[in-house]
Amino acid sequence: MPARSRNANVRQWRVPAAVAAVVMAGFGLAACSQAPAAPNFPTKPVRILIPYGPGGVGDLTMRVLAQKLSENVKQNFVIENRPGAGGQLAMNGVLSSPSDGYTLAHIGNGQAIAKSLFKKLPYDVLKDFAPVSVVAKFAVLITVSRQSPYRSLNDVVEAARKNPGKLNLGAITPGSTQNLSAHLFKQITGADFTIVPYRTTPDLVTALLRGDVDVGFDYYAGFESQIEDRKFRVIATSGETRDPLFKDVPTAVESGFPQYVVTSWNGLAVRAGTPADVVTVLNTEINRALAAPEVQDKSTRLGMESRGSTPDEMRERLTRDIDRWRDVIEKAGIPKQ
Repeated sequence: MPARSRNANVRQWRVPAAVAAVVMAGFGLAACSQAPAAPNFPTKPVRILIPYGPGGVGDLTMRVLAQKLSENVKQNFVIENRPGAGGQLAMNGVLSSPSDGYTLAHIGNGQAIAKSLFKKLPYDVLKDFAPVSVVAKFAVLITVSRQSPYRSLNDVVEAARKNPGKLNLGAITPGSTQNLSAHLFKQITGADFTIVPYRTTPDLVTALLRGDVDVGFDYYAGFESQIEDRKFRVIATSGETRDPLFKDVPTAVESGFPQYVVTSWNGLAVRAGTPADVVTVLNTEINRALAAPEVQDKSTRLGMESRGSTPDEMRERLTRDIDRWRDVIEKAGIPKQ
């Protein structure tokens, strides 16, 4: 009887152990089923809405990236140019689309400026959009004609101080990054320049060639042909470090103006409410595409530095630029539109 009792006890413990093993396996399966899985994204073409016309630096940046993204993920990333209304047409196009990651907004310092430049916008760029990644940054080139007597920023500033209001700084469209860069230069130096706005970059180029303006502020894409033909001379760049295309040209900081750093940039965002895992996939693929050697090479030749970021880093940059350009606009007395 005692031996039988011991066997019975053994059997009583063996059954619960077997059951426990099955139960634990079940918990494991449940845990696996609840773990977040990478979304099956994208399964159809993705649109990138750009608030500028084709051919500009913002458009060219995104076309280089879109081509690589399409190759990598085996789905087309399609560029749609929607210029007009200070970027509102493109931004509204994203907000009228589902929050599913299939419609991306081109966002950068242009949208940071717009927040202070317009009396009222139909959206809040910080609340209605979710940043994905910075795509590229690029400096403003401070340029003179080949016949100009000015060889440096100091030459320009000294001439303006000797002849108040006589030197003209040219840039496109009041409220553009280029235009505000000229205003910022005037504010930082304290010199009395006259800032002349032009409707388009070709208009500015013509003015520089004719001598209507003394100094022009624009991106490499706008001045490329004149620089290559040696009709223009770049006397400084506005970035934190020297431009790879102009290694012999000093930055404004190196020229003695440490407060003058202007780095224009662009990035991609989605409509707020887009699932976090979709944003993660987009961020990962964008950063992977930007790191490709051929993308880096094309970007450098276009005068851009292509480098991705985290969504949080893009949001921080956007917030910082909103504050900075608001101050420049207010000091320059540029009326709101």
